[in-house]
Amino acid sequence: MLPAIKIDEHFLNDSIDWEFPIPIAYGPGRLNEIAEFCKKSEISKPLIITDRGSKELPFISRLAGLLESASIQNNLFYGISPNPRDDEINAGCNAYRRGNHDGIIAIGGGSALDGAKAIGMTVNSGVNLWDFEYRKPDPILNSLDCFPNFITIPTTAGTGAETESTAMITDTVQGMKFCLAHLGMRPSLAILDPELTVGLPANLTAWTGVDALTHALEAYLVPGLNPLCDGAALEGLKLISKWLKVAFDEPKNISARGGMLIGSCLAGVAFTKGLGLVHSISHMIGAEYNTQHGLTNAIILPAVMKFNLPYVGDKVRSISHAMDLKEASSDMIVQEIEQILDYVNIPRSLTEIGIPLECKKRIAKKAMLDSATATNPRLAQIEDVEELTEISILAARG
Repeated sequence: MLPAIKIDEHFLNDSIDWEFPIPIAYGPGRLNEIAEFCKKSEISKPLIITDRGSKELPFISRLAGLLESASIQNNLFYGISPNPRDDEINAGCNAYRRGNHDGIIAIGGGSALDGAKAIGMTVNSGVNLWDFEYRKPDPILNSLDCFPNFITIPTTAGTGAETESTAMITDTVQGMKFCLAHLGMRPSLAILDPELTVGLPANLTAWTGVDALTHALEAYLVPGLNPLCDGAALEGLKLISKWLKVAFDEPKNISARGGMLIGSCLAGVAFTKGLGLVHSISHMIGAEYNTQHGLTNAIILPAVMKFNLPYVGDKVRSISHAMDLKEASSDMIVQEIEQILDYVNIPRSLTEIGIPLECKKRIAKKAMLDSATATNPRLAQIEDVEELTEISILAARG
């Protein structure tokens, strides 16, 4: 029997500021301070960037209203799809220039945050979008201060994109996703307000929540020494394991929403260390079929965990402890993951979300080129990735 984990819930209803890895303002109602946050970030005329699915949601009009009541001019760009595309980034840059903006407020899920980062990388830098692909040398910039000041406001507890400079963008020519990054686009502030996630529908609570679970698991399993990322991954995993089902069952539970938002943020910090084959496969399926990223991850997760966990040594015990399991074993971890997926109504196969078996070879070939494949804890050949893709398409869990 592993020792039980006790988590203090009281802090989840407090307002707390952290400075690592960037300035973070956590707490219910912190969006109300947006005018002061803009002043501190030296933003006087922000472009609000969100995704198409969020443009009519109450938090958009609320944000704009708070800015306008403080005499802060703003415009809204909402041309970002669930899997941000290169042509959408160009449109966002044009909107930024037309409005003579001096900063960005990204609000919404991971697609909005990623799209905003890519817009910020390219709008003033004079650099082609794909020159920011993270495996390439840093591009030569027109100016060292060419990146707009940037505030992130996640409205889902999922992607963990709010503290980092990376963005996953779809190349519409190749039908592939690529990871773009530049340290100049690290946000000046992230606002973690759990009230903004209260209205999230149950399916999105589940899909984004399992996305965060996947980040924590995959990041922790990445080989190599990075104690800061490993600590963030395990603490994120602990919070997500405790609060995901509660948030799903009790959508207005602020402690649950707060625990998930912090857990997601920690998992996002952790994956600066890398990710694994869940993301490699999911990225390419999303690029081709425009599937919801968290949902795609969730369906693929059990198959990849079965593939990886027997090869990660003592990390099995650490994961088991963080998830508060009765014993430490790979099988018990997979069983717990599958129980969570069933509880929050995740489909059991990619077929159920429209992915055909005929794509498996093509998806596997593209996934081998994904940045996350290089940091998977178990070396995978293309035949392995093809098999994992097929398992996930047909039935990732029994």
